[in-house]
Amino acid sequence: MPELPEVETICRGLNQATLDREILGGDVLLNSTIARSISANDFLTKLKGKSIARWYRRGKYLLAELSQFPEGEREKGKGEEFRDRTPSSSPLPSSFLLPSKAGWLGVHLRMTGQLLWVNRSEPLQKHARVRLFFEGNQELRFVDQRTFGQMWYVPAETEVSSTVIGLKLLGPEPFSDEFTTEYLARKLHRRARPIKTALLDQALIAGLGNIYADETLFLSGVMPTTLCADLTAEQIGRIHTAIIQVLQKAIESGGTTFSNFLNVQGVNGNYGGVAWVYNRAGQPCRTCSTTIERIKLAGRSTHFCPACQQ
Repeated sequence: MPELPEVETICRGLNQATLDREILGGDVLLNSTIARSISANDFLTKLKGKSIARWYRRGKYLLAELSQFPEGEREKGKGEEFRDRTPSSSPLPSSFLLPSKAGWLGVHLRMTGQLLWVNRSEPLQKHARVRLFFEGNQELRFVDQRTFGQMWYVPAETEVSSTVIGLKLLGPEPFSDEFTTEYLARKLHRRARPIKTALLDQALIAGLGNIYADETLFLSGVMPTTLCADLTAEQIGRIHTAIIQVLQKAIESGGTTFSNFLNVQGVNGNYGGVAWVYNRAGQPCRTCSTTIERIKLAGRSTHFCPACQQ
């Protein structure tokens, strides 16, 4: 499943490619991809004639603020002046889930979803689910092999989380002011579950997933099976620091590709080549040469170095 760095990479790519272009229509190839609050036909009708003002990321969700494409703008050639002013993407704080005059487009990629920015003449992928047609003969194509991904249309003047209800369950963003060492210590205090399992809880930290939880615990020198209640203040401080370091490095590397992840241009992420432990079972630790081990923890593959992590 794409995690925070992968979704952030996609968000930045979408902000570079898709802004201020009129949505001319589309095609829904799998109706269940559209959240059930709206039909596939209505979904496309609501988006037609609008444009995307900006993409945001909240946890693993992508949220596009829509705007009404100005009448006659396409004919006049306007809008080009805005496309060079690409905003750097940023997490969407929980306080900003506000109504928009033209509504919002929401996307969750789930396990295998991809958002690809392609020319409309590009051959259709086997698992293409939704196509959104933009001016300039371009399209945003949602490809999803496992079919768990979803898209939402949030009507104008509607609070976003009333439609995309999963947003209400998310904890703070790792790069936000809310996510402090004190916050993490308070949330982990007296919890009788392994720290690896806790880090996957989206209500604790938004966006962290299996890959980067393993990497975080390696960098912090903590065994993934350690119970939260047994963690020392020093260990929690190291975990907090490592979360931010790991996610920053992964974003700089364009995310991780082990199976399905591609950025909007169809390019793999590079973090997998420098991962400390994830997907490296049986290989030597990059620090001490001890063999990396793999166990199942709460049903998830968990990788660690038995020498570097205590």
